[in-house]
Amino acid sequence: MSSSRETVLKKIRAALVDDGAPAPVPRDYIRAARAVGSEPVIELLVDRLVDYKARVDRVDRGGLPGAIDLALTGMTSVVIGPGLDGQIAAACAGGGRSVTKDSAPDMLSPQQLDLIDAVVTTARVAIAMSGTIILDGGEGQGRRAITLVPDRHVIILTAGQVVETVAEAIALLTPTAPLTMIAGPSATSDIELERVEGVHGPRTLHVIIVE
Repeated sequence: MSSSRETVLKKIRAALVDDGAPAPVPRDYIRAARAVGSEPVIELLVDRLVDYKARVDRVDRGGLPGAIDLALTGMTSVVIGPGLDGQIAAACAGGGRSVTKDSAPDMLSPQQLDLIDAVVTTARVAIAMSGTIILDGGEGQGRRAITLVPDRHVIILTAGQVVETVAEAIALLTPTAPLTMIAGPSATSDIELERVEGVHGPRTLHVIIVE
């Protein structure tokens, strides 16, 4: 038996007989010093999203319909989930676009979703430090499938949903909820390190932050 293998086996045997208490898990997470939805926090989120090649608009409530219409330029069909705000749903239908609500019992199949150009949703929270937006299947978000198949995803955030750190966001989430974490458009560089977008989800991510 090689010395390397014997060393590994000795460590395994020692671990199996060790009945001591497990080492404590470190909980010294980075926590924010800046207020939720403050200007520096939103600017950090925008910087991260743009770096990930997402498109970002910042508007007030009155400018939201126009921003949605602009984000859906060139799109002829949109899917939305149940509970989406009426103003947002109405803006989705602007320009003659067809709007389909995906909700029980009329769930769209992957084939039907593939024929739809864009999806518009809200979100649960956004993490500025990592540029991550989290959906949990709540009102206006719909099920995960509708955010994975259409080529364009438009997400509506409010300033009050933008936190600085991961620890703050996790504290707001229900662990058993169907969480979807998004950081920019779907992309991979697995093949010859060439970036390819739209492989595992929408090729275009457009985020609208309402302040």
